[in-house]
Amino acid sequence: MSGAAIRIGMLTPSSNTMLEPATYRLLQHMPSVSAHFARFPVTEIALSASALGQFDPEPILQASDMLAHAKVDAIAWNGTSASWLGFERDTQLADSIQKRTAQYHPGIRATTAILAINTLLQHLQAQRIAFVTPYTDDVQQRIIGNYTEAGYACVSERHAGLRDNFSFCAVPAADIEAMILAVAAEKPDAIAIVCTNMDAAALAPRMEKRIGIPVIDSIAATLWGALDALGVDKSPLRECGRLFSL
Repeated sequence: MSGAAIRIGMLTPSSNTMLEPATYRLLQHMPSVSAHFARFPVTEIALSASALGQFDPEPILQASDMLAHAKVDAIAWNGTSASWLGFERDTQLADSIQKRTAQYHPGIRATTAILAINTLLQHLQAQRIAFVTPYTDDVQQRIIGNYTEAGYACVSERHAGLRDNFSFCAVPAADIEAMILAVAAEKPDAIAIVCTNMDAAALAPRMEKRIGIPVIDSIAATLWGALDALGVDKSPLRECGRLFSL
C-alpha cells in the first residue's frame, strides 16, 4: 500500500492495539488508500486530572507533525476523548492540526472520530441514540451528558466498566454483540460504539442486518471521516456498514 494514491494519517492512542488492524481490514476494499499511524501516550480513560491531561493538545500536535512529514492527505484523531471532554475540543484540535501541518505539507485535512460520528448522526437524522462503550460509570455519564446537551436523547446504554485503555481490546466480541442487542431493544435511531480500542467494525454489518438499526463503530467512523474530508468515494466500503453508503 506504500504506493497508494491517497495517504491517511491516524493519530493513535499508545496503548491501542485494535484500530490499526481494523483499519487495514477495511482498506482491503480500497487499495488506492493507505493508512499511516503515529502514537502519543494514552494509557487510561478516567476523569482524574492525570487521565484528562493525556489529551492536552501539544503531544497530539507533535504526533501530527510526524504524519505531515509523510505528506499525508488527511490526519484523523482516532480516539473518542471529545465524547467526554466536549465536542469543541475536537473542533479546535482539527483546526490546529490543519494550521500547524501546513508548514510541512500544505492542504492536509483534519478530522476526528467524534466529529465523524456526529456528522454521521446528522446524516442519519438520528435523534434517539444508544451507546455501547468499555468505560466506567462516570465517563459514560459524561458522554451521555454531552450528547444530551447537544440535543440528542440517549434511550439506552451499556458499558463494561473498564479504565485501563489496553484492557478495552480484550472485551470479547460476544460481549460487544450482547451489549448491542441489549440497547437495540429500545429501538434507537442509531447505535454508537464509542471507543477505538474495542473493535466492532467487523460486527457492525452483521448486526445491522440482524437488528435493522445503523451501528456506528468508532474505528470505521474515523476512516469514513477522513475519506469524507477528502471527498473520496466511499462506496467500495458499503459492505462494511451502512455508514459507508451515506
